[in-house]
Amino acid sequence: MSTTYEYEKLKDSTKELLDLVSTATLHTALFKRGFRNTYIQGVHRINTAKVKMVGQAFTLRYIPAREDVDTVAAFKDPKHPQRVAVETVPPGMILVNDCRQDASAASAGSILLTRLQYRECAGFVSDAGIRDADTAAEMALPIFCAKPSAPTNLTKHHGVDIQVPIGCGGVAVNPGDVLVGDGDGVIVIPLEIVDDIATEAVAMERFESYVLTKVGSGSQVIGLYPPNEEALAEYNRLNK
Repeated sequence: MSTTYEYEKLKDSTKELLDLVSTATLHTALFKRGFRNTYIQGVHRINTAKVKMVGQAFTLRYIPAREDVDTVAAFKDPKHPQRVAVETVPPGMILVNDCRQDASAASAGSILLTRLQYRECAGFVSDAGIRDADTAAEMALPIFCAKPSAPTNLTKHHGVDIQVPIGCGGVAVNPGDVLVGDGDGVIVIPLEIVDDIATEAVAMERFESYVLTKVGSGSQVIGLYPPNEEALAEYNRLNK
């Protein structure tokens, strides 16, 4: 089980930009650069409040559980990977779980999620389920999962690795990658290009705000989005 991985830190200035933009815009910005598979499938925000999630990935990988190993007694082991991950994820990072898109069992419950919140984790993402969903929905910690699921993770998931490359919801996630989550779901951004993507996304949303104003006033979409020369000239004139 690995517990170390070298990566750069997300700049505060870049995080501030990511807080301003939607996952939809980020997906388009990434798609323009040839990145197609950046949206974690089958995962949604369960919080009642419209919390936004931005942070870097701290990864936890599971394999299928086995009856002779994954008993209730397994949680007594202080080296149990799930417990170690909860107690070692740094403040401001997101615990990302690779559960092979099997939501028939939980990957955490209210006790572990509360511990993550107390430790100032930036969020929890899992392509499996979570227990105690009613309680979790009221938490300030951004929580993204496949669905509520009462069975304990030991019935289906055996934790094996921390801070290794994983797959979550069909998307590759490396330790230190940047995740952004909102009402549409979660986008994964390679750390190497996140500064450029954040800057481009802010510019895109400024233009789309102009487009929304025009469409709301009766303008047709053709020639406006994407803009023809006339629309682009008007936008540039209004935003000098």
